[in-house]
Amino acid sequence: QLMEKLSVGASNLLTGDTHILIDLSSWYKDSLSPKIELLHGALLSGHKVSFSYFAPGGESERTIEPYDLLFQWAGWYVWGWCELREDFRLFKLVRMTDLSVGGTFEKRAVPFPDLSAGRVFPGRFQVRVRVMPEYRWRLVEEYGPDSFSEEPDGTLLFTGTFADKMHVITWIVSFGDGAELLEPEELRTDVLKFAEGIRGKYTRALTDGNCG
Repeated sequence: QLMEKLSVGASNLLTGDTHILIDLSSWYKDSLSPKIELLHGALLSGHKVSFSYFAPGGESERTIEPYDLLFQWAGWYVWGWCELREDFRLFKLVRMTDLSVGGTFEKRAVPFPDLSAGRVFPGRFQVRVRVMPEYRWRLVEEYGPDSFSEEPDGTLLFTGTFADKMHVITWIVSFGDGAELLEPEELRTDVLKFAEGIRGKYTRALTDGNCG
């Protein structure tokens, strides 16, 4: 029944009981459903799956022995043995392209995946950010009410960890002038360069548009 619900064109809602509705819809459902079906068939029949994988560290070609499909953090993942890393890895389906089924494999003992946020989203950068009070809702929604404290002037002091530098920069810039990165201090220059790059691009576009 679950696989029928996940097929293209099917309803997005699963019912727990008469008062619990689970929405499995996604912007990517039309492309996700074929991936889920292919991976589900491969893991049931014991066939390897090869694909291109796009991650913050770059693009790579992977071949895995698929063992489980998981829905976690509002996204779909496959848990499998990665031939490149020679270890079990979790792969996000929306980052996978050009999937193909390969040869059979002998199934090995499978550990249960560690689904803790720290394991899946390892934090490399500890940050402190001053955020304007009108963005309190974003901090609560994205990181929870315990992720920040209120300063005497009403601004919010956020502390958290990020997996990579670009994530820190784009998150800060997404607030416009509503957030200021305090630490790590060495990334403040990177945020400035990123913002100046955006400003320069649009300034040039406006200037070119006014020519003639």
